[in-house]
Amino acid sequence: MSFLHFIVNDVLGQASILISLIAMIGLIALKKSPGQIITGTLKTLLGFLVLLSGATIIVNALTFLGEIFQKGFHMRGIVTDVGSIAGIAQQTLGRETALIMVLAFIVNILIARFTRYKYIFLTGQASLWMATVCSVIGYMGGLRGTELILIGGVIAGVMAVGMPVLAQPIVRKITGSDDIALGHFCTIGYIVQAGVAKVTGDVSKSTEDFELPQSFSFLQDTYLSMMVVMIPIYLIPAVAAGPEVIAPYASNVNYLIYAFLQSVQFVVGVYVLLSGVRLLLAEIVPAFRGIALRIVPNAIPALDCPVLFPYAPNAVIIGFISTTIGSIIGMFLFPSIGLAMILPGMLTNFFAGGTAGIFANAVGGRRGAIIGGIFHGLFITLLPALLLPLLGKFGFSNVTFSDSDVISVGLVFGHILNFFH
Repeated sequence: MSFLHFIVNDVLGQASILISLIAMIGLIALKKSPGQIITGTLKTLLGFLVLLSGATIIVNALTFLGEIFQKGFHMRGIVTDVGSIAGIAQQTLGRETALIMVLAFIVNILIARFTRYKYIFLTGQASLWMATVCSVIGYMGGLRGTELILIGGVIAGVMAVGMPVLAQPIVRKITGSDDIALGHFCTIGYIVQAGVAKVTGDVSKSTEDFELPQSFSFLQDTYLSMMVVMIPIYLIPAVAAGPEVIAPYASNVNYLIYAFLQSVQFVVGVYVLLSGVRLLLAEIVPAFRGIALRIVPNAIPALDCPVLFPYAPNAVIIGFISTTIGSIIGMFLFPSIGLAMILPGMLTNFFAGGTAGIFANAVGGRRGAIIGGIFHGLFITLLPALLLPLLGKFGFSNVTFSDSDVISVGLVFGHILNFFH
């Protein structure tokens, strides 16, 4: 079991290694030279790690923003933190979660090989979250041992194909091809926002087509416009929080200067992340042809949500802001009908909200991205509140899952098990 733990957690559990190994297999299947195989594999690893470095910078900047937002505006409630849940679950269900994750990948490969749905889900951390919710909810529903692993693995494997299938029509519209798919378990939320955007928006007016006066032409630069938007988003909560709250972060730096620099650091993270995306895609898409030709004919890699960010960077920021507005509205609205107060999760709002903004822009333009984003924020605040009573039985009293697909599986799976038990 220790060897299995090493393979699953230390090798396949590292998304960068998993994707690099798959790229290597693809290049070998294409009968590339040893030099080309080494180059393609290492560039895939490099691109993914650059992407992760950018994501880490963003996560640190958003963690700071979330803290000062909560303390500055005196908010108390339930946080959406899948990492904390996974950590707690590993103490009791580490073996089951790991085996569910392995079985899910096998189910994914089999479905892709023998059906017309050729998607291979390659987002390692998202696979872990799905395996975690299957193990936790299944365990609470009375499943044990082999029964828990088999049922959880099949559910997670089906979701690994089903969600890319659901998203692909809009992903195709965004990217203009079927070279890649979306492997991110927030897809139901993206479809909700896209649906609202299609009804309320105007696809002819894209988020990427802003026409500005000459004096503001510098805002046509994606990163400068992003900076202009993010600076007040950081400074306003910083003013509300005050220097005492920010002092532990800022050391000897003035608290407003520190908040300002964190807003710029956020933009730096986006720049690094998008650089990694471009490097990754340049290697993984050609390498994947090898898998398509040899193992799963016409296979399509389902990758993490940042791969879509370069296609509509303005939509990412609009989606982030509008989703945050919706989540704040939901934070105050849902307790009035007896649900828990779910605090806005800045990480989810950025990555899921930004991706949902791209979806919405593709079918409803900038108006759809704004209106749809508010509905998306409400939706991803409602789902964790609905799941919380189920999680409470397992000891998750102050934390809940954040990804809409993961929560949806938890709700459906949990209620089915409760019905039969």
